[in-house]
Amino acid sequence: MSLLLVLEGIAGAVLILAILQDVFLSVVVPRRAPNVGRMFRPSAFIIPALWRMWRELGLRMTSPERREAVLGSFGSLAVMLLLVAWVAGLILGYGLILNALGSQLRPAPDNLSTALYFAGVALLTLGFGDIVATEAPTRLITLVAAANGLGLFALVISLMFTLYGSFQRREVAVVVLEAGAGAPPSGVTLLETYALGGILNDLPGVFANWQAWAAEVLDSHLAYPVLAYFRSSHDNDSWISSLGAVMDAATLVLTTIEGGPKGWAKLFRAVGGHCLEDLVLNFQLQAEPEVGVERAEFDEARWRLERAGFVLRDPDESWASFARQRAEYAGRVNALARHWATPPAQWIGDRSPLKHARAHAPQPTAAPSPTVASNGR
Repeated sequence: MSLLLVLEGIAGAVLILAILQDVFLSVVVPRRAPNVGRMFRPSAFIIPALWRMWRELGLRMTSPERREAVLGSFGSLAVMLLLVAWVAGLILGYGLILNALGSQLRPAPDNLSTALYFAGVALLTLGFGDIVATEAPTRLITLVAAANGLGLFALVISLMFTLYGSFQRREVAVVVLEAGAGAPPSGVTLLETYALGGILNDLPGVFANWQAWAAEVLDSHLAYPVLAYFRSSHDNDSWISSLGAVMDAATLVLTTIEGGPKGWAKLFRAVGGHCLEDLVLNFQLQAEPEVGVERAEFDEARWRLERAGFVLRDPDESWASFARQRAEYAGRVNALARHWATPPAQWIGDRSPLKHARAHAPQPTAAPSPTVASNGR
């Protein structure tokens, strides 16, 4: 066997190991993949590179409905492309090995394309029988290739069930939040809705539920990064902006409103902030500390909250505390929103560069003021 064929076989084995490692870390291991060897994993660079091009294509569309349709199809498309990339990589790897061992095949392949054909037949378990392995090494390689093919398709099918299950659990909370926070969601609107609706006693439950939601999103989106590319299915709803809106509501409770469920707000902010921080780091995004809200907008929010019945702290003191705490997470929310081209969390007015298909906010009815009895004069 010539040195060139030996190198060809080694290259094929290295490629197969790289693909199998990528499949193992992307599908089997339920935790964030290590950064070591990231550049050798197809999923680590294929999906981000394709998303940048796909996002540019979607943002060029002036119709909100068409843009959302294009951007919303990327998640499922990415899974299919990953499967194609993994299958193609395995076929190429086994093809290189079988071409190097061509003397052990009957008829012997006269070029690499024939070896790739036989590798594809073995991997996809087609079994045409026009090329046969005659020696123990090639027979073993053929069996391993067939096992890899069956295992790969089984793992990808199980991955789809996992992704769609996590996606549905993520989106249920997003849709429920829309009833109180509007679409795109706003933390100010959420607090206002609960106050005017007379259901402030349920606000701790909102923070508790979103604390659990943030923990699940953090775990699932780090273990399966492709899940982050599955776009929310309702117009103007986004899991990113929803998280940002609830973070705003919790921050207002902690810094601006007297009383309120400060314990639950603090616990939620801790988990929500951790979720945002790790997602930004995992997807290697640039996030600068920013408040993202002007003092005049904050004062308008105070006016709305006071009108809804909240007792508020001193304006200057609450603004200083609010600006400091919001700067800890607002830049990360905006970085994620820019990366996935989603409407960022509203404050009062929507300043998103994206034109929405529709936008609405809940219109709760305030409790009627008590009437004063007339004395008849």
